[in-house]
Amino acid sequence: MNIFADFNERIIKTVQALGLKDREGADLDLSRIAVEPPRDPSHGDLATNAAMVLAKQAGQNPRALAETIAAAMRADGDVVNVEVAGPGFVNLRLSDAYWQTHLVSILAAGQDYGRSTVGAGRKTNVEYVSANPTGPMHVGHCRGAVVGDALANLLAFAGYDVTKEYLINDAGSQIDVLGRSALLRYREALGDDIGEIPAGLYPGDYLVPVGQALAADFGRGLLQMPEEEALAIVKDRTVDAMMVMIREDLALLNVHHEVFFSERTLHADNARKIREAINDLTLKGHIYKGKLPPPKGEKPDDWEDREQTLFRSTEVGDDMDRPLVKSDGSYTYFAADVAYLKDKVDRGFEKLIFVLGADHGGYVKRLEALAKAVTGGRVELTVLLCQLVKLFRNGEPVRMSKRAGDFVTLRDVVDEVGRDPIRFMMLYRKSDAPLDFDFAKVTEQSKDNPVFYVQYASARCHSVFRQAREQFPNIAFDREGLKAGSHLLTEEGELGLVRKLAEYPRVIESAALAQEPHRLAFYLYDLASAFHGQWNRGTDNTDLRFIKVNEPELTNARLGLVQAVSDVLTSGLALIGAEAPSEMR
Repeated sequence: MNIFADFNERIIKTVQALGLKDREGADLDLSRIAVEPPRDPSHGDLATNAAMVLAKQAGQNPRALAETIAAAMRADGDVVNVEVAGPGFVNLRLSDAYWQTHLVSILAAGQDYGRSTVGAGRKTNVEYVSANPTGPMHVGHCRGAVVGDALANLLAFAGYDVTKEYLINDAGSQIDVLGRSALLRYREALGDDIGEIPAGLYPGDYLVPVGQALAADFGRGLLQMPEEEALAIVKDRTVDAMMVMIREDLALLNVHHEVFFSERTLHADNARKIREAINDLTLKGHIYKGKLPPPKGEKPDDWEDREQTLFRSTEVGDDMDRPLVKSDGSYTYFAADVAYLKDKVDRGFEKLIFVLGADHGGYVKRLEALAKAVTGGRVELTVLLCQLVKLFRNGEPVRMSKRAGDFVTLRDVVDEVGRDPIRFMMLYRKSDAPLDFDFAKVTEQSKDNPVFYVQYASARCHSVFRQAREQFPNIAFDREGLKAGSHLLTEEGELGLVRKLAEYPRVIESAALAQEPHRLAFYLYDLASAFHGQWNRGTDNTDLRFIKVNEPELTNARLGLVQAVSDVLTSGLALIGAEAPSEMR
């Protein structure tokens, strides 16, 4: 249960019962009423802006209206204190009994606590990573992979119908370069002296096994074919090999896509899907023939000073119109983007999310404009940009990988620090901010290492239960039994932990709606901090320990609190894509 949504409804009903009207006698617009945790916990458990957002409509002084709302809320049986603060905030403090009952609800829900219906089953496509299939995944792809995957998990938990998608960029000049690079490795496998890898080809050793496989399957047969025919075979085989490698790399991060969409299918059958997508935009009045002025600065590859088929994207929010068909009749790269977006819409998606690297900032406006043109604004499109990750070891930049040729592979990073530190730390900063990733710091066992601190809280929860079962071998400490003693939890630190747990559903919904999975990582750290703080208070004061050898009922009640913390940590870490360990070694 989301207590903030619950009290939002209560306050709305309270305002409605007051019979307030605007100056024309109409009902007030209550949609801007919000209930949040107060910035200063000493002010109470909940705060609402109701008086401030309604005062102007109702023609009243905000503070006076706040006093009226506060007086009415004092009649709520779960509220023990109501105060008006500042220009008109209404702060509420809830009864101990309310928090004790809420803990029972958390325990009843288990790891489903926080699951929401805010997404209302809306079909959502999250496309992320989508690296060119020209080599292994590198650390530059890592952040987008984690952000996209965690966001998709979060949206699904919040009630969206989510599909995780990867676009295979298997059309275009980079695939020709890949094929020629693999052909060179094929000749090498046959024993030919290939010398230095020419500039412009992919130099990484990862293509050596591809060349060896081609040599084993074809002998010298490929060299006896027309070059175009041989290159077509090699490109197909090499892309397939690269995608196997990419899937394996992503699996190391616990990233698994449900759909792998081949860009080449858009160009099949004489580019039928591209032609249909352009025809659709034409019928909607978004296509015209014309010339584009050269852009300021460096000219893009697809600019030409001739009449072309153009997308009138400036009328739907872009900063310039976009070419779709060049004067020679060939399609631009963006034409394939048009067809791909239309394909997603035709598959029934109502919400489209693209997770791209920071170097794709120029795509944001054109994709948003395209979605408006194709769907008339019916489909929501969001582009999330992930800033660069810089790797360090004890403050020193990390050197490049020889196997990859000129970059650090994702596999290198996972092999050194493990999956969980990567997934958590890639989310422990907002995705549009640069991130420094230090191998030493993310494996450090201290409070300064967030992933260790959160996972240690999970392990500590399990440790408490192991100790309790040793002390009380005849008590099962099952979930139903743990609910029984919640009324015994009256100490402020215990109730503070329940309050922190109660924030989880709100964090889920707000992070999903804002498409900001980093909020979840921040919350888990705060919850772990609150739990460790209560543990430490028990170290200083034996009366506050979770296990009281001579008080089995109180121990049972406190273990209910520990179980609730464990459930939320397990749930949140699963959404991030990390483990909730039962012990740390």
